[in-house]
Amino acid sequence: MPWLIALGTEIVLYGVDGQRIMPLEDFYIAYQKSAILPNEFVQAVRVPLPHKDVAFRVYKLSKRFDQDISAVCAAFAFRLEGGKVIDARMAYGGMAATPKRAAQAEAALNGKEWNEANVKAAMLALAQDYAPLSDMRASSAYRMRTAQNLLYRYWLETRADAPLPAASVSAFVHGKSAARIA
Repeated sequence: MPWLIALGTEIVLYGVDGQRIMPLEDFYIAYQKSAILPNEFVQAVRVPLPHKDVAFRVYKLSKRFDQDISAVCAAFAFRLEGGKVIDARMAYGGMAATPKRAAQAEAALNGKEWNEANVKAAMLALAQDYAPLSDMRASSAYRMRTAQNLLYRYWLETRADAPLPAASVSAFVHGKSAARIA
């Protein structure tokens, strides 16, 4: 869900009182509890395609590569213009009872230069957005540290000055060992 939330997905609900539309981020109200009413069903899900000026990335950290619930999932959809963050949208899964946006971290970046100092400030702001718990997938400290590091990785990949190529951050580069990549 984080990537759908970061893109601004809407959910269309229909029931006896008619249709209502809400942002997907408002649909989840508590752990295993949604805003759907007993007489409603999901009629549609509207997923906007990212615009060409939106830098969109999704990262998932889990113990196994396939078919595993993530310890942390992060999604970023930033509109960058002239070295500035025009609209930062980021959402995380595994950091709270429901997938949700990082409002404080977004506020630390919106309208500011897309640079390392501002990214580090947003990384610190994540602690105001989330108080992750520890469970069998990850500790609270691990979740917070990796959530922060995923934001930093996103900056490294999308910065205007020498962005990291995808091959340099992939664990699955064919024909190269991780040692040779580093």
